[in-house]
Amino acid sequence: MVWVAALAIGLAGGFASRGRLDNLVHLHFRWPWFVVAALVVREASVLTPLNRIDGVQYVYAAALAALVAWTVWQIERVRGIWLVTAGAALNLVVIAANAGRMPVAPEIAGTLVQRGQIGQYTSMGPGTQLNWLADWIALPGPFERVLREAYSPGDLVVALGIAVVVLLAMRTKPEETRRRIVSDPP
Repeated sequence: MVWVAALAIGLAGGFASRGRLDNLVHLHFRWPWFVVAALVVREASVLTPLNRIDGVQYVYAAALAALVAWTVWQIERVRGIWLVTAGAALNLVVIAANAGRMPVAPEIAGTLVQRGQIGQYTSMGPGTQLNWLADWIALPGPFERVLREAYSPGDLVVALGIAVVVLLAMRTKPEETRRRIVSDPP
């Protein structure tokens, strides 16, 4: 998954820029369990037999909309999270334009091509909208072997955002984080 790679890149950048791992402890989100619940709902609609139920794509889209709203709520508090918001919003736009489904390029889609659609995914074609924002990117060279999936531009912006949030959090002094939290009402 590209998000795990982004986390590793953020950590490497944080260490390279003399950041401290323990500064991540001072990274405070509002309602952190909300994002965990939304991610569980999203993944359940993709990885479980629920992905075969017509209409589950709307559950996925609603969970993604909730994640976008949650990240917007964090912008004042967490430096760099606006990139995560932007990437997730790009994904939400293309999913909304395609009746709750993310188009996937047929050459990358695998078994999706035979079925037409699975869960929130649909095979990209002339009937799908905003294909340039859809899942059409395959990572090059050795990355493709490890991260064998199709990615959208939004996915890559989310990954960049995760790396930036981790890097900035590692470089932020704990007292700066405390000032941001105290001046920001819950």
